[in-house]
Amino acid sequence: MREIFAGMPWWVKWIAVPVIAIFVFGGLIASVVGFVIGLLFKLLIFVVLVGGLIFVVRKFMSSSSSRGDW
Repeated sequence: MREIFAGMPWWVKWIAVPVIAIFVFGGLIASVVGFVIGLLFKLLIFVVLVGGLIFVVRKFMSSSSSRGDW
């Protein structure tokens, strides 16, 4: 493979080949990137919801125990 690219100009290696790869595999790359971003977004939502639940439960537990001291 190196012998094939050795005689080629620099623009073939650094411009033409990546453009062709993006053209051929662009849909696959976009779907993988979209899947990863969606997964990270869902993970962020999960962390926020669990954190909010823990905050609410701790707040409720501390307020109910302080009312019992009366």
